Amino acid sequence: MQTEVKIGVMGAKGSFSEKAAEEYIKEQSISSAAIVPLVSAESVLASLATGDIDLGIFPIENSNGGIVLEAVHAMAAHTFNIKQLFEIDVHHMLLVQPGVTSSHITAISSHDQALKQCRMYLKRIWPDADIEPYADTAKAAEDLSIGTLPDTTAVIAPRRCAEMYGLEILEESIQDLKFNYTTFVVATAQK
Repeated sequence: MQTEVKIGVMGAKGSFSEKAAEEYIKEQSISSAAIVPLVSAESVLASLATGDIDLGIFPIENSNGGIVLEAVHAMAAHTFNIKQLFEIDVHHMLLVQPGVTSSHITAISSHDQALKQCRMYLKRIWPDADIEPYADTAKAAEDLSIGTLPDTTAVIAPRRCAEMYGLEILEESIQDLKFNYTTFVVATAQK
């Protein structure tokens, strides 16, 4: 019997890292896997070091937004092996509470990297909105859905978060570049 592979990801449920892990599982034909949402790269690498997960998957760079600084800082603090690097195409949605219109929005929140990937869109369409960095795209969506973030906030997050958290897509594919690829690291523990 094959043991379950535990894959820790930087992101909450619904994140691009979760999607990247799903694609990795499929590509590698892993028959039994559990994806563990750990939100930060630091948590992923710390869990890898303690043996709580077998693999860690987190973003390192985006073709538009550049280096994921949070991941670089975590990588500098931990010893691990890089098993693989791979890319996925990333499309950002602007999500709101059901029934909320653009005129009601005063703030836009998301992970710093997503904000970078949408910076020209934000300057052009939302020049007066407060831009607020958040720990994770999917965590922002979850927190908007449960009222931790006010309904005057829109979040930039993956499409899957709309259905997962009962939010509405106010605008689709808001990233500045049509082709927006993020490179992910597949990390293993140092033996």
